[in-house]
Amino acid sequence: MRERLEAMKEAALAAAQGAGNADELLQIRHQYLGKKGELTLILKELGKLEPEERRQTGMLANEIKDAITQAITAREEALVDEGSAIQGEIDLTLPGIPPVSGGLHPITQMSYDLNDAFLSLGFEVFAEGEITSEKYAFDNLNFPPDHPARDTMDTYWLKGSEGKTGAQRLCLRPHLTGASVRYLMQFGAPARFVYPGRVYRNENTDARHERAFFQYEALIVEKDFSFASGQLLVSTILEKVFGRKVDTRMRAGFFPFVEPGFEIDMKCLVCGGSGCKVCKQVGWIEVMPGGTPHPNVLRAAGLDPDIWSGFYINIGLDRLVMMRYGVDDVRLFHSADLRFLSQFR
Repeated sequence: MRERLEAMKEAALAAAQGAGNADELLQIRHQYLGKKGELTLILKELGKLEPEERRQTGMLANEIKDAITQAITAREEALVDEGSAIQGEIDLTLPGIPPVSGGLHPITQMSYDLNDAFLSLGFEVFAEGEITSEKYAFDNLNFPPDHPARDTMDTYWLKGSEGKTGAQRLCLRPHLTGASVRYLMQFGAPARFVYPGRVYRNENTDARHERAFFQYEALIVEKDFSFASGQLLVSTILEKVFGRKVDTRMRAGFFPFVEPGFEIDMKCLVCGGSGCKVCKQVGWIEVMPGGTPHPNVLRAAGLDPDIWSGFYINIGLDRLVMMRYGVDDVRLFHSADLRFLSQFR
């Protein structure tokens, strides 16, 4: 048996030394050291030997196993070194391979473009955390505790807030509008500012809706600010973003934080107004609510509604990106599918 072991060792070492690639080495490892390899088959016969001979043969088998393993490992390292060596002549004048460049997500790019547009009109950019409270998400914005409008903006409540109310009941922000009160409480009026960010809704998803999506809100608070100026602001911003005049319309709509409130639509750029699944076959798509801040909102911010007025717009950022690129399903932008996103680089 010792002779068989020595012969197997010589064959295995020679095979390992002559292996030309990793696949051959793997095959050698299985052939000699695997569960059904030659060494394993020989060791199964140890029980037939006398105790002393069995002990010595077992020690020899372990030494041979270590020798074969070391030979395979050494050959693997040698193959790596051989593969990394440069073969042949090198032309140092040839251009290198340029690294693959990344790019901004199209929603991020749209947010930056809106920042530029609003900054050119004298606005400043404001930000707040994504965790807010019932006080800022609803109470300060004229949402009564039992009002059905709260259901339309149902969000995700943080564990540990059960049974609490107001500032103690924490949640992921369902909209950006709560930031307006924070800003006005901190900086007062007059004010012109925007505040982009991600928001969260507990709702079903479809071609126009996601549970986590992006908004872009703007607020002007001044004395004697006219509603017509708000309409002009909307048209100006859309024209700056799309590089051409965009058809818009305003419909009366209810939002607790504005009075009067409006739904602001733009002609669907996916279908050109002919009707598609994005615009629900009507040719128009809602991109933002807007209106004058409700007196209760101004009071919550510490302002006198008899003195101050203004104009809100809350842009559905994802939908605006859909219009820019003619994409008919908002979920694609949140899929993290590089095959889709790489086309916007």
